[in-house]
Amino acid sequence: MRIRIDGVDLPGLRCGPGDGVPSYTNIHVAVQRRDRPAELLDPQPGDAVRASWTLECTVTGTDVKGPYVQGRPGNRFVYLSWGTVDGRGAFAMFRRAKLMLDAVPAEVLGAAVREGLLVGRLGLTDGRGHPLCARVVPPRITWSARPAGRS
Repeated sequence: MRIRIDGVDLPGLRCGPGDGVPSYTNIHVAVQRRDRPAELLDPQPGDAVRASWTLECTVTGTDVKGPYVQGRPGNRFVYLSWGTVDGRGAFAMFRRAKLMLDAVPAEVLGAAVREGLLVGRLGLTDGRGHPLCARVVPPRITWSARPAGRS
């Protein structure tokens, strides 16, 4: 099975200062690999119209595993890492969002296993206009199953 994360409503290339957030520029977002925080999947600029990542995974019962799936059984998640990118292309993380896979409805996960694709769709800007962070569960993210060959 694959997981596709579709992000919309990105916050832009800058945020802060204000609301307790320092100033950040040239903001990007990417999926963080398990056990390798410096290894990021396809960083996207914070001013993109949308951002999308597709992750390979396996599912046994309700347990989802894969190189970009974090956590222990019953508490699995995908990290979206927010960071700044300097002139040499180095990424410096400043916050993360935890997309909680244990919050995927069981019937949706079952359908995704049968169909081949689990899609999570979410807005990537929080209520204060900053990059989304913390624990992300429905209704902040919507999960659906799709045939693996379709969008």
